[in-house]
Amino acid sequence: MRDYAGVTADDRRNERRTRLLTVGRTTWGRAGIGDISIRGVCRDAELAARYFYENFDNRDAYLVAIADGVREQMVATMLQSSSETGGSIGRRLHAALTAFLRAVADDPEAFRIMTTDVSSVPGLEHRRNETLDLVADIVLAHFVEIAGEPDGRAVDDAELRPAARFVVGGVNRLIEAWIVERDVSIDDLAATCTRLALSLASPAT
Repeated sequence: MRDYAGVTADDRRNERRTRLLTVGRTTWGRAGIGDISIRGVCRDAELAARYFYENFDNRDAYLVAIADGVREQMVATMLQSSSETGGSIGRRLHAALTAFLRAVADDPEAFRIMTTDVSSVPGLEHRRNETLDLVADIVLAHFVEIAGEPDGRAVDDAELRPAARFVVGGVNRLIEAWIVERDVSIDDLAATCTRLALSLASPAT
């Protein structure tokens, strides 16, 4: 395939895909998933419909791709912040939660996409649950480290996973309320979430 002005066909296709995803992400985040249509997306991206189908089989596949992008962004933000902070487990968990909250504050559209009711879209509810479980895995890794046996024996993940999932659900609810109320600072909310999370970081007895 020919290059145009030094831009390869693959580069042009990737640019069109990015434009389509950006439009859908904005529409979903601001107006809701119900406002997304293939015709509307192509209009706003200023692309012919054939370019939509060049990248996505249908609307459902398109929505899954948007959700995947948001998930990867948020999880990467938490992991990077935690690893760069170092220090105690509490400090690392606080850093991960702070980074997540700052990302939500800067991009509330992303949080809406993560928490939308997606039961009407095949495959998307599974993706949403995967996202929540990925965040729970980050929390779980800290929990396992905290609850490690004194003799060095590892704690069974299954004992702590329910607590990690409970934390993720609770943090989501706190964030939903905070987005509306903005009654505390990001640092204070992260500290509260960290304290509540750490209080659950022990296996059931």
